[in-house]
Amino acid sequence: MDRMPLPPETFFEGTPPHVRAYIEQLHTRIAELESKQTKNSTNSSVPPSAEHPHAKPVRHTTKSPRRSGGQPGHAKHQRPLLPTEQCQQVIPCVPPTCRRCAAPLSGTDPQPLRHQVWELPEIKPSVTEYQRHRLTCRCGTVTCGALPAAVPTGQAGPRLIAFSGLLMSCFRQSKRRAALFLSMILHQPACPGWMVSLQKLAAEAVQPAYDELVRQLRQQAVLYIDESPTKEGKTKSWIWTFVAATFTLFATRTSRAAEILTDWLGEAYTGVIHCDRARMYWSFGRLQWCWAHLKRDFQGLIDSRCHTARRLGRDLMRPTKELFVLWQKVRDGTLSRPEFVEQMKPIRAEVESLLLRGYFNARVRGFCKGLWEHRQNLWTFVEVEGVEPTNNAAERALRQAVIWRKLSFGTQSSAGSRFVERLLTVVETCRRQKRNVLSWMVDAVEARLAGKTAPSLWCGV
Repeated sequence: MDRMPLPPETFFEGTPPHVRAYIEQLHTRIAELESKQTKNSTNSSVPPSAEHPHAKPVRHTTKSPRRSGGQPGHAKHQRPLLPTEQCQQVIPCVPPTCRRCAAPLSGTDPQPLRHQVWELPEIKPSVTEYQRHRLTCRCGTVTCGALPAAVPTGQAGPRLIAFSGLLMSCFRQSKRRAALFLSMILHQPACPGWMVSLQKLAAEAVQPAYDELVRQLRQQAVLYIDESPTKEGKTKSWIWTFVAATFTLFATRTSRAAEILTDWLGEAYTGVIHCDRARMYWSFGRLQWCWAHLKRDFQGLIDSRCHTARRLGRDLMRPTKELFVLWQKVRDGTLSRPEFVEQMKPIRAEVESLLLRGYFNARVRGFCKGLWEHRQNLWTFVEVEGVEPTNNAAERALRQAVIWRKLSFGTQSSAGSRFVERLLTVVETCRRQKRNVLSWMVDAVEARLAGKTAPSLWCGV
């Protein structure tokens, strides 16, 4: 970083050396603070949510000439009409007279214009009463009739338990708001305390499926991992996300240390871990560092005050853009993988030579040192098929947990953390597997109540 220009030497005439040294420190500090003012979500790890919603966006590319919204010539999208047989009511609208001469009309149109109106039915809870008769034997013993198998001991049935769990996880409603929704919309009496009980039942129902996914983590060839801070009571904690080929798993822990990964993956994990450059990942498997993070860091160099850093940032940004152009062609099928590997060789050589150049420059050595010494972590996606250059899969999955945390400010206990991690896992995994999450949740709760094996979320891939 370049320092701000100091006053001329005549300014310091007669100034004690320690005062001059102090002024130089202040100038350096001012330069550092000014550089921090330029940090945003496009050139650093600052999340977009941390920026002011009305802040003017920083554009590093030319603005598109297209207007927002649908473009001319785009395909029309509208809700298709249901077959007439599936409509609950069909009302024929037959004109009685001619609209011109008022003459009476008769007959029907074999192909009338169809207009369908969708409406919500009146919602009434379905209440089943079980009458447990108590009969007295001639010996004086009173025997009470038992409830049928799979009947809950509480007042909530499987669908209500499953729906309430999704209301507080997938739809991010607080206990009070969830109770208000049940009471106001579904005419189901509820209170915040009761919602806590339903939350516990939902978490217990999905635990077997969640534990099965935990056991499968160590068998995955590629894992996309990311984490974000949250709260558990007054304790700082982190919510982790593990994105595998067919499922996504969330875990909330009060630590961000490498021991957490050891608990989940074991010490002998040999797969590929896609992550940022945090040190707790360095001792696990084979790494792929996220190029989306690198691109933002290169943009940060371009936006810095140091001329050397700006030049290095521009030089690194050029092959980075070429890298993403090639990868887009691989994804859309216009470039074969052998051709991609071959065309990546000059890009790799250019990036590594630029990092080596910065390694021996004192102004950017701190940035280039780690990248150069661990440069093998930049190119795993080229050498191993099935690995992406960015960690966007984990960041997209984690975004749901971050939004939940911003609305709820974390959990109050470990039981709340277990509910969040299990339900978010179910919701995101069902979405990826194109399953109906409510139907799966109902099956899981019914299995729990009946003492049967819970449905699985593992696809065996």
